[in-house]
Amino acid sequence: MLTRQASLERMRNEIAVGCPIIGSGAGTGLSAKCAEAGGADLIIIYNSGRYRMAGRGSLAGLMPYGDANAIVVDMASEVLPIVKKTPVLAGVCGTDPFRSMSVFLKQIKDMDFAGVQNFPTVGLIDGVFRANLEETGMGFDLEVEMIRLAHEMDLLTAPYVFDETQAIQMAEAGADILVPHMGLTTSGTIGAQTAITLEEAAQRVQAMHDSAKSVNPDIIVLCHGGPIATAADAAYILKHTSGVVGFFGASSMERLPTELAMTSNMVTFKSIIGGNYT
Repeated sequence: MLTRQASLERMRNEIAVGCPIIGSGAGTGLSAKCAEAGGADLIIIYNSGRYRMAGRGSLAGLMPYGDANAIVVDMASEVLPIVKKTPVLAGVCGTDPFRSMSVFLKQIKDMDFAGVQNFPTVGLIDGVFRANLEETGMGFDLEVEMIRLAHEMDLLTAPYVFDETQAIQMAEAGADILVPHMGLTTSGTIGAQTAITLEEAAQRVQAMHDSAKSVNPDIIVLCHGGPIATAADAAYILKHTSGVVGFFGASSMERLPTELAMTSNMVTFKSIIGGNYT
């Protein structure tokens, strides 16, 4: 397992020569293997990856369909042994009231995860339900505290944030990599239909970048989600922002390519006529 410092040094070397930092969600061992073969800088596993690759929407990871932290531990046995040199991060549900977070993070580190990300996250929840979560002790502050604890344990930290205040909070907690989240990814058979525009996404990413950098000038800022679904979308964001150095994709990295490739492959097989293929 690469250490936190070695992982950061490698990424900063990539940034110095103009290469984007690309993180990839992995819901299966094959997804992780392919991401590494393609040159991913980070691989992240969390419960939504399992649901996504089972044909369900990523937001299933926020619903009461399973123990999110237990699922990540279970997925680790499939992913960690197959990844040879890329840092693998665990999606940790920091609001889990049934775990001592310091104990769980030690378990994550002992399993050879390089770091953590805050997922499932209440940042994707809004309205009265979100207000009630905050009022009853299940709010975003617990995710910030999880990142703080992970940083103190020398784990690589790459939290999602949803506004400028959260960007500042996570930077103060010691986040190494900040991932402004634009919402559920659009496109594909189970993607979101409701999303902001790429232009709006660029503005929001830039605002969160600037807020985090005001606390820690060395923090690495990527972008994720919403209308940023393809390489062209990510390129647009990087072109229309300053200081944002890469993209983290989950649906973009495994669900969308799988849908396209497997559907196209089946169409090709079904095009065989009379035993001949041309």
